[in-house]
Amino acid sequence: MNKFTEKNKFIELLNYNPQLILMLPRFGMKLGFGEKRVEEICKMNDVPVFMFLLLCNVYSFDDYMPSDEEIKEIDGKTLVNYLIASHDYYLNHRLKHIEKHITKIANEAGKIGSVLLEFFKGYEEEVASHFKTEEETLFPSLERSAQDAIPDNVDTHSISKSHDNMGDKLSDLTNIIIKYLPAEIMPNERIGVWFDIIQLSKDLDKHAVVEEKILMPYIKWMKGVGL
Repeated sequence: MNKFTEKNKFIELLNYNPQLILMLPRFGMKLGFGEKRVEEICKMNDVPVFMFLLLCNVYSFDDYMPSDEEIKEIDGKTLVNYLIASHDYYLNHRLKHIEKHITKIANEAGKIGSVLLEFFKGYEEEVASHFKTEEETLFPSLERSAQDAIPDNVDTHSISKSHDNMGDKLSDLTNIIIKYLPAEIMPNERIGVWFDIIQLSKDLDKHAVVEEKILMPYIKWMKGVGL
């Protein structure tokens, strides 16, 4: 399969890439879609089918790169709403869930448990700061359509770099949990939270890809510096 189209059955997308199920709440979509096609489900939920498919294709196919024509068709408001919904999911759902389990583990692990919890809190604050920067300095401009909508002082390079830093810190976090806590400290709880973190890492990686392959080229086009 080269890419999804509006004629695909909705379930075909999820069978091909189960990770896409995490996108549905961010678009206000619900389960129970039967054998309906993508265009039907998008219409039922008032979701632009073009934007939905663009995001699904970027999430699912590593070699897929949106064309210049596709970038120019992007609706800034829909993209912003999706990204903000993603931020809310990470901060208020996934990270809170992981924090609950890490706190339980840390409380049983003494001094190294304190290090673990402090490291996680630092990561959580870094993610929140990154999202806040995007939402306050970048996203408001993306909802406009003027070619000069993006302020010149928005440092897209720094935003891209922070994606790498956050990924590295998640890797460090999993190492602490699996490699450096004493063997007898809540092994089943640690395995469970390790899988949760790996899942979060994969989802955040795809979120970063969306920003790199869709958001950043769109910003370039809006600033009139080409694609």
